[in-house]
Amino acid sequence: MTLDLEHYPVLALANTPEQLRELPKDKLRQLANELRQYLLASVSQSSGHFASGLGTVELTVALHYVYQTPFDRLIWDVGHQAYPHKILTDRRERMTTIRQKGGLHPFPWPPESPYDTFAVGHSSTSISAALGMAMAAEKEGKNRKVVSVIGDGAMTAGMAFEAMNHAGDIGKDMVVVLNDNEMSISENVGALNSHLARLLTGNFFNSIRDGGKKLLSSMPPIKEFASRAEEHLKGMVVPGTIFEELGFNYIGPIDGHDVNGLVDTLRNMRSLKGPQILHVVTRKGKGYEMAEKDPIKWHAVPKFNPADSQLPKTKSAGPSFSAVFGDWLCDMAADDPKLMAITPAMREGSGMVRFSQEYPKQYSDVAIAEQHSVTLAAGMAKDGLNAIVAIYSTFLQRAYDQLIHDVALQNLPVLFAIDRAGIVGADGPTHQGAYDLAYLRCIPNMVIMTPSDENQCRQMLYTGHKLNQPAAVRYPRGQGCGAVIEAKMQALPIGKGEILRQGKNVAILNFGTLLPGAKEAAEKMDATLADMKFVKPLDNDLIAKLAEEHELLVTLEDGVIMGGAGSAVAETVMDKQLACRVLRLGIPDEFIMQGSQQEMYAELKLDAPGIQAQVQAFNEYAR
Repeated sequence: MTLDLEHYPVLALANTPEQLRELPKDKLRQLANELRQYLLASVSQSSGHFASGLGTVELTVALHYVYQTPFDRLIWDVGHQAYPHKILTDRRERMTTIRQKGGLHPFPWPPESPYDTFAVGHSSTSISAALGMAMAAEKEGKNRKVVSVIGDGAMTAGMAFEAMNHAGDIGKDMVVVLNDNEMSISENVGALNSHLARLLTGNFFNSIRDGGKKLLSSMPPIKEFASRAEEHLKGMVVPGTIFEELGFNYIGPIDGHDVNGLVDTLRNMRSLKGPQILHVVTRKGKGYEMAEKDPIKWHAVPKFNPADSQLPKTKSAGPSFSAVFGDWLCDMAADDPKLMAITPAMREGSGMVRFSQEYPKQYSDVAIAEQHSVTLAAGMAKDGLNAIVAIYSTFLQRAYDQLIHDVALQNLPVLFAIDRAGIVGADGPTHQGAYDLAYLRCIPNMVIMTPSDENQCRQMLYTGHKLNQPAAVRYPRGQGCGAVIEAKMQALPIGKGEILRQGKNVAILNFGTLLPGAKEAAEKMDATLADMKFVKPLDNDLIAKLAEEHELLVTLEDGVIMGGAGSAVAETVMDKQLACRVLRLGIPDEFIMQGSQQEMYAELKLDAPGIQAQVQAFNEYAR
């Protein structure tokens, strides 16, 4: 998007942080206003994360104004806060390409810019990374500063507190900025708190405190009394006792939209020793009325007209897989009072809004705490409840030990409804649900199902819920193929696939929702097509039958080839010494970048033409 100098006269002078730091301080408020308007204009053209970035405009300006980025390290957490950061770090002209194939990465991405110091997609990682960088900076000895910016939601994960506990113990120089956009504490922000923050970071206060500590160090009983007195006095006026207990010097809360106040406070904090935490209060969606009123709805948006008060309605051929799960959950809960559904902060994305409203006593949102969500379900299952964990594929990776140790090892009947499996599209490599089949199928006691359409998804969820062992149903982001969804639920025979089309020479073994492309390819090649349905247990009898009747078995999955469903089929062929060749189609051994699902399927040759081309190339090579 070309910069209009008439509308963005100050932003035009700040394409990089170096240029930003040349501006006089009295221009920063205008810069923040222009930056917010530019963010609105660019995201409305590109789609993407929106409300979070609106809330971090002033904070981003202040951080780059005070710290010598990229020499000083700035780590964002979570990454969708970082759109203003991208605009100010020499990428503003490409902002309309964000999350698109070949465009800007949706989150901080070091290969894209030296200002992106650490790759971020998941949450709660910034303090650990910052501490590691602070330790490296100390060894380097060049006075490099390290700052992490963590969203309030990310502070609900245990990893953040593990890092703070370590950082406070070893006392390295670092700053953690807690970006808190909870509106319930906005009343605490004002002149008094801003004044207090500047006072607590100023030279006068810190020289008195440090001098007093030295004086009292020779008088232990008085020193202990003074330390306790300081703690209790600060506890009465600032909500930072927990951070102080972890070894951090707590500053705040302060107004996160007062750019000059932020600059003053950060300048004072830059010279402080030891671990510091700055609590800033911001408003998600700041400056755009509709986003302020409904920050969840405006968190991530399609292309829209900024003059309209509503987002455009997306045309849909049918319900999404998430909606299918949500409807099934409500139907199942109506007959099962022991059903308990858990989500780690993905209520909307996982289709659980209606369930949370209709069955609040059977619903648990544990916040960003994936490990806890899985072991919580294990505890429920151990004492007779029917636990369901609704979780994104890429987030389940964070709870792998709990899945093995707390669920599978004890053979507990927990159902995992795994959303966003396979290629997710615009969110890119940090969010591709590519690995679940590979990392799940090696776990004893697991049953793994791959529905090919919406109705099959519903029936598999019911099947898994009725099993007396761990089970997983994995399904993709977005809509299915428009299959008729049957209200009646019926358990499927475990580990049994189905032949959908009889052909010759080549048999395609489909796992999951790539079935429409497989059908088209099978028709054109006159190939046999089987919908396998289960990755574990695998239908070995069907595989043996297909191997006997065909020269080539082609496995197809929306997951990694290495260790995935195709590998399971190849293992069966080898173990049973079946006389046929195997071609495995799926996601290759590389991280898949952003782009629409269909663009990525075409690039990976997992659509109908790609399947045909790969089979043809394999046959030519075999000759």
